[in-house]
Amino acid sequence: MRVEIWTDIACPWCYVGRARFGQGLAAFTHRDQVEVVQRSYELNPQAENGAVPIIEAVAAQYGRTREQQVAREEQAADMARSVGLEFRVGGRVFGNTFDVHRLLHFARTRGVQDELTDLAFQVNFAEERSIYDTETLVDLAVAVGLSGTEAREVLGDPDAYAEEVRADERLAAELGAGGVPFFVLDRRYGVSGVQSPEGFTRALEQAWAGRPAAQRS
Repeated sequence: MRVEIWTDIACPWCYVGRARFGQGLAAFTHRDQVEVVQRSYELNPQAENGAVPIIEAVAAQYGRTREQQVAREEQAADMARSVGLEFRVGGRVFGNTFDVHRLLHFARTRGVQDELTDLAFQVNFAEERSIYDTETLVDLAVAVGLSGTEAREVLGDPDAYAEEVRADERLAAELGAGGVPFFVLDRRYGVSGVQSPEGFTRALEQAWAGRPAAQRS
């Protein structure tokens, strides 16, 4: 069974949802027969990279007060900590994640996309280092075993893996994704948002039970 997961590294709910899905998958009887595919989604494709603090930027984007946005950050932090993830509040910066996604597609060709995804989430939310900085991204690539030279070449070429990112985003739109995280099981079942680990396990069981008998052996 294939599970496709659309996330954005800038999305706190994706950070939590990915971890909860992992816990739900671990409790699924047929977990060894599940292929997980990471797909790209940009929450803010028109954003420019800069030093704008995340609290102010997102509060302005959604018409919230600073206090309301801090409260949402604290909520996300509590949810992250409940599944063993570190989460610092307020020190991140706002930007465009297109380059991150391009690098993740490059990592897929080398078999380390999952590792780079986990590390990028950690650096963004637990360490509050900028994922919009080329040198940071090269460092992350090297940390998961990629060539720093190749990673720098990918990041320096705006066309490298750009179509792969756009194709993921088009597919998300075709499948009805209105946001992330978004999970699609065998292209038949969709799960949106941050579910409980038990909810993910139930969704996996439902999708498995709905497969033709020949595919459930």
